[in-house]
Amino acid sequence: MYRPRKNNFIYRFFSWYISFIIKKDFAGFNHNFIQPDEQASILILANHFSWWDGFFIFFINKKLFKKKFHVLVNAENYNKVGFLKYLGAFAAESSGKDVLGMLNYAAKLLEDKNNLVLVFPQGKLHSNHLKNITFEKGVMQIIKSCQKRFSIIFAATFVDYFSNRKPTVQTYLQQWESEEYMSLQLLKSAYNKHYDQSVVKQTQLKE
Repeated sequence: MYRPRKNNFIYRFFSWYISFIIKKDFAGFNHNFIQPDEQASILILANHFSWWDGFFIFFINKKLFKKKFHVLVNAENYNKVGFLKYLGAFAAESSGKDVLGMLNYAAKLLEDKNNLVLVFPQGKLHSNHLKNITFEKGVMQIIKSCQKRFSIIFAATFVDYFSNRKPTVQTYLQQWESEEYMSLQLLKSAYNKHYDQSVVKQTQLKE
């Protein structure tokens, strides 16, 4: 599998650069504030509709959670966007056992309270106007393989222009208190409830 690589200079530069381009390309970037357990790692599940999505969560983590950022990407993006590996990106090189190894690696990351792992459960890009977010099975493999306590946070992000030349980003965060007996269907249902509530809030926004 492809693992993250460490280079403090590259990390600091792109950490600054991501903040710079978000502020440059958007009229605003808003999110609500939540306070998860500081003694637990964080698994963020987010909708995936644009090239920006990982950078949005990276930016939120930098401001709010202050954990070591990791993100599950596909092999094409890992190799195509060269700096991602220095920002905590990891990927499977091939299908089969390598995918399982990658999912177990993500679970291992969550056993360190200082880590944050971002996963897009849809697995690939979809429209920002979907009414329902699908979940691939790999998410449950990560959750079931982790041997320590961690927080699950749902993130639903939307982009609207209103009357501005540049769009405004709005991310809705929710910490989910998981059930004792969790299933993929239960997780998907809980996320989509948060997503639906976020859509309602988004439609009520004004310029």
